[in-house]
Amino acid sequence: MITATAETPPVVRHRAANVVVVAGRWLLGAVFIYMGLNKALHPVEFLKLVRQYNVTDHYLLLNLVASALPWFEIFCGLLLVLGIAVRGTALLLVAMLVPFTIVIVQRALGIQHARGIPFCAIKFDCGCGAGEVLICRKLLENTLLIAVAASLVFWRQHIAAVRPCLFRAHAA
Repeated sequence: MITATAETPPVVRHRAANVVVVAGRWLLGAVFIYMGLNKALHPVEFLKLVRQYNVTDHYLLLNLVASALPWFEIFCGLLLVLGIAVRGTALLLVAMLVPFTIVIVQRALGIQHARGIPFCAIKFDCGCGAGEVLICRKLLENTLLIAVAASLVFWRQHIAAVRPCLFRAHAA
């Protein structure tokens, strides 16, 4: 006699996890398409925001970042939505998000030091395309984006993907 258990079968859990991963991939891709388009459509404003980080004063480097980064974000977003090179694209997004988050924290700490206000009360336009945001909200958002991108790097099976990896190892 077969008895029903309260435990969910592994196959059902795996399918549910795959659906969550695909939804996360599409959401992450859509976020990067939106952010990239917002920057690409307003290049002068984006350049002004990039300058505020004081990472470099070299005008060629600033112009390169302001002109190329939005299109790179759009490209990465499209790759994720289409399911092409998912792991590599997600790894690139982690490699972009982590240093950017560090730079945001440094800028927020500078504002906090200059104005003497509580950290979570700091609000500025970070250049992400969402306008002025509270720093703690932005850090939470970036942490979630990094977590989703990192999970895509390590997820073993990418369903609803045209080509999850560009290169595949051939079996001997």
